[in-house]
Amino acid sequence: MTYIAPSADVAEQASLGEGTKIWHLAQVREDAVLGANCIVGRGAYVGTGVQIGENTKIQNYALVYEPAVLGKGVFIGPAVVLTNDTYPRAVSPDGSLKSAHDWTPVGVTIEDGASVGARAVCIAPLTIGRWATIAAGSVVTKDVPAFALMAGVPAHRLGWVGKAGFPLKEDGGFWVCPETGAKYSEDGTSLKEAEDNA
Repeated sequence: MTYIAPSADVAEQASLGEGTKIWHLAQVREDAVLGANCIVGRGAYVGTGVQIGENTKIQNYALVYEPAVLGKGVFIGPAVVLTNDTYPRAVSPDGSLKSAHDWTPVGVTIEDGASVGARAVCIAPLTIGRWATIAAGSVVTKDVPAFALMAGVPAHRLGWVGKAGFPLKEDGGFWVCPETGAKYSEDGTSLKEAEDNA
């Protein structure tokens, strides 16, 4: 069963999966699709047609502008912004007010399991790879590989993280999770799970 707080604004044309919760003052726009067991925190915004996979958490006051696509198990921290306008202007060169038809929205794609820390800004268009972690306060301006640990303004890779979110440590030619023992192998600028993970 879904839960929508009395003060939330959820469009009738939005689709909410079983067990999804929309908290106080959140807004979910028309044609947004949220999978099962999602959480949209207080004051968060989910734009028109945004696609969100199951078990995703969008924390308080995060802004997820269309046409964002979020995979399964994504974490969006408090006050995160996923932008959608490459060259933002309120007015055209002649001074006339721009309308929704005067620009083409571009989106942020966040793949399964990735996390974006509090107050980070992701500048569309870009893709954040699966299980990557974006540190709080970062500004992401380019695509992020799977399992990357990114921080800074602009964000750059500090290392790698595993599915548990812990920074990986290099050991015997592999990157190893100190929490789970899972192994990963590096191939140039990307990381993948090692075949001997059982």
